Amino acid sequence: MKNGIISYGEAFIDYIANDPSNSNFQTYLGGTTVNVAVGVRRLGTPAYYLCKIGTDDDSQFITTKLNPEQVSQEFCVVNNHKSICKVYTHLNENRERYFHAYIDDTPDEQLLETELHEELFNKAMIFYCGSGTLFHPTAKNTTKAAIKMAKKHGTLVAFDPNIRLKRWQNEQECRGTINSILSNVDILKIAKDELLFLMETSTLEEGINKLADYQIPYVWITLGEKGALVIHQDKKIHVASEKVQAIDTTGAGDAFMAGILYCFHEYGTPTNQAKLTTYTKFANKLGAKVTTRFGALTAQ
Repeated sequence: MKNGIISYGEAFIDYIANDPSNSNFQTYLGGTTVNVAVGVRRLGTPAYYLCKIGTDDDSQFITTKLNPEQVSQEFCVVNNHKSICKVYTHLNENRERYFHAYIDDTPDEQLLETELHEELFNKAMIFYCGSGTLFHPTAKNTTKAAIKMAKKHGTLVAFDPNIRLKRWQNEQECRGTINSILSNVDILKIAKDELLFLMETSTLEEGINKLADYQIPYVWITLGEKGALVIHQDKKIHVASEKVQAIDTTGAGDAFMAGILYCFHEYGTPTNQAKLTTYTKFANKLGAKVTTRFGALTAQ
């Protein structure tokens, strides 16, 4: 029986502003794929993290934070030259977060296709990644190889675009690269604004219609405070969000995705409206909870 969730991507150190002056920061373990790996593990599901990591103090910070979470790092690759990526998140006057800067001193130190372990894909139930492994040629090749390996072994492929345009050369490259893999995805979590961007449309309905061409079995469109829309076999179900006092939305989408993947892993692929609704309610609850504290992992 297949067991566990693989999460592949870059580990980050998140520097999140304490106030709208954006001059003082709190430091957190970050990165979409880290957040999801930790999220599913905290829910009780085995999690395997795939990345290339260094040996400096920043890399030790990542390892030190991941070890207590019991996220398996046995398939990570250690490289003495690798530096950990840094992400600076600022706050506007309404204390809403926005992506300010992404710093990667060793962009060419990426996990290689030859460094993937096929036995992991054979035993895991789900392989998850985001667009963060697509903007670099080497990482893109590794991602495509990992997806192919997952398909070979009947492992579900889950994807979250999590678009950060500052990491891409231009919008056209970003859109084309992400769209090129969508037809291989089984579970897609996408924010409304990302859907409109990728499908080059201004309305949700038109975006959904264009996305249908990729024939993705399960699609979740997150709508912020309005909840989420789940689409399966041409049926759309809207599920309202949990009402909380939000102070920081960092990692809310990652917690949502962790909830969805956990449900798939523990309860199987949803085949009816009741299950789809239950999965979405659970994911909404996790996403909302994360917004009640600073940092992507502190409230999960």
